[in-house]
Amino acid sequence: MKNHVTRRALLGAGALLPLAAPALAAFPDQPIRVIVPWNAGGLADVVMRTLAPAMAGPLGQPVVIENRAGANGAVGTQLVARAAPDGHTLILANAETHAINPLVYPRLAYDAVADFTPVTIFARGPFVLITRPNLGADSLQAFLAMARARPGALTFASWGIGSTSHLAMARLMKEAQIDLLHVPFTGAAPAATAIQGGQVDVMFLNAGPAEAVARDGRSKILGVGASERIPLLPQVPTMAELGTPVDAANWFGLLGPARMPAEAAQRIAQVAAEGLRSPAVQEVFRTQAAIPVTSTPPEMRAFIAADRERWAVLVRELNIRLE
Repeated sequence: MKNHVTRRALLGAGALLPLAAPALAAFPDQPIRVIVPWNAGGLADVVMRTLAPAMAGPLGQPVVIENRAGANGAVGTQLVARAAPDGHTLILANAETHAINPLVYPRLAYDAVADFTPVTIFARGPFVLITRPNLGADSLQAFLAMARARPGALTFASWGIGSTSHLAMARLMKEAQIDLLHVPFTGAAPAATAIQGGQVDVMFLNAGPAEAVARDGRSKILGVGASERIPLLPQVPTMAELGTPVDAANWFGLLGPARMPAEAAQRIAQVAAEGLRSPAVQEVFRTQAAIPVTSTPPEMRAFIAADRERWAVLVRELNIRLE
């Protein structure tokens, strides 16, 4: 997976097209439907709706977004698993749908590996640690000291049990040896609202929305859960810089149903990579702190496998099981 589209990668992808032309002559011959298994307005929805118009032109067909939220992304994801494998129905996937859900749902209605064809990963979304505005902790060190002095008394929000926001905080609690009370919500927006309103003390939130609410004092950002500082918040140090390394982020990508033609997957991956070069896409991604990346279908398969194993260690330690 690469943080930018290289000239060699584009030339390599283009070199495949003449060989695949007969199979791709009629693809796509109808609108591409992308199921976003989350509520409208969240980061997953925003990045997909931003990239879709940039993909539609080269594909010669509209890219239509359909929100099907529920069960940590499982509801919409299983719809795509059962869709016709012709390349016209895709899932907007992330760590929840294809790395974490298989670990926490013993009776998941889809097989995250066997039921899907990887297409491409197109963005990373780092999290930041934020607190309610009147918590009284102006730094990560002050917050950790407060949490250690009052074990189990402070609360943290997430957008669901087993979500990346939940597991990122579980990682922080393990690394920093603190104990917080989990308050799960049905999405990132209501969780962030609870932080702003002072009902919950702290949470890991996508950096773009967090920057927006912290800008006018409705919350306080303590650190970035990424390996390096992010362009949107260059003044905010990483958790590692502050002495508590925690990798807190999500990724966003596209997959189709199993048996989707390889040529269709390659075509969509190429068009998505080209779309990321659009100035309009880049500007929205910047304001949302979504970092553009590219991957081939095989690279995406390997990345998801590694991500699932990374989360598996923590899920086993926490013994998380959802029905």
